[in-house]
Amino acid sequence: MQQALMTAVLLLQVVSALTMIGLVLVQHGKGADMGASFGSGASGSLFGATGSANFLSRSTAVAAAVFFSSTLALAYFGNHRTSAAEQASVLDQAASSAVSASAASAVSAPAAPASGAALIPNK
Repeated sequence: MQQALMTAVLLLQVVSALTMIGLVLVQHGKGADMGASFGSGASGSLFGATGSANFLSRSTAVAAAVFFSSTLALAYFGNHRTSAAEQASVLDQAASSAVSASAASAVSAPAAPASGAALIPNK
């Protein structure tokens, strides 16, 4: 259940990021407003001379809010631990697996020496 929710939040984050990129690329800079006031072709756009600025900037703000909230949700899910086995840190888990591996190798039959250096007698 949690994995499906995390996948949905990740998908929402990717969609909101792509939406935000698209909205920012569609917007025109502040210098384009000066050209629109002198009769440039931008004044005859779909939203009018200033109507697109409000719509696009509000849409970008909504996409940014969705992006940041999904980022916070992913950070929460990534740090959320559910079972006691997951409460140990990565170093603790590595140490316990190394101890169990060395105990298992001590119980098994001795292996052949890894190199010829083990066959040299000590003084």
